[in-house]
Amino acid sequence: MFQPNEEVVGILPLDCPFSGLCGVIDVDEHYLVHKPAQLSHVTVAAALRDAVSAYTALHTLAHMTARHSVLVVDGASSFGLMCVQLAWYHGLKVLTTSHSPQDHTFLEQLRPTVGIQDPLVARVIPVFKSPSSLVPLVLEETGGLGVDIVIDSGVHLHEEEETDFTPHKHDLIDALAVGGHWVTSHPQLQLDPPDSSYLHLKSASVSFLNPEVWTTSSAQHGRYLRILQSTACVCVCEHVCVLMNL
Repeated sequence: MFQPNEEVVGILPLDCPFSGLCGVIDVDEHYLVHKPAQLSHVTVAAALRDAVSAYTALHTLAHMTARHSVLVVDGASSFGLMCVQLAWYHGLKVLTTSHSPQDHTFLEQLRPTVGIQDPLVARVIPVFKSPSSLVPLVLEETGGLGVDIVIDSGVHLHEEEETDFTPHKHDLIDALAVGGHWVTSHPQLQLDPPDSSYLHLKSASVSFLNPEVWTTSSAQHGRYLRILQSTACVCVCEHVCVLMNL
């Protein structure tokens, strides 16, 4: 599959006995793909894990299609930015939240129209100003229907919890459209019976995003390689390269 001196990229599995910082490493070829020649090692190393996570969230778990709408929580984070770009690239309407004035300014720069295409971000919701405005603004932007996909970077489960503008689980459920998909990174998400009933009425689904899932089972090697190759190609998209260098 590979020849000597070829440049490759990959994500080491959890049980790998070597560190990625080694000068020489012995790793199964099923964890590697060829590095795009257009990108430096630094750029690929910085983007690949988040790109795989974003691809898994949108393609594998949320089953995105063109003209879907998506709410990406904390779009200025590395994972959120990858989700924003990948969703826009596939024709989705993207809404995102900003958690600080600096994040808001950065995300607003993505809104001007690029050529004849739609803007990368249809609306930036400044939850650092008013966390309670999330659901009303999402419903306003979607004509009261809600978004087809919600991707969070963590949620808080109880009203009394301190939060760095992380949304409450009830807000994300309220923001979902009928038949929507909620992809969460919260490993200890708890849904009470009223939450489940509300999701049932909406015929909505909840999926857990585990970035390590592709390297934990040898049965997934073929699928993992396809995803890894696809995300490496996504990284060389002109718009993605521009945004990663902002």
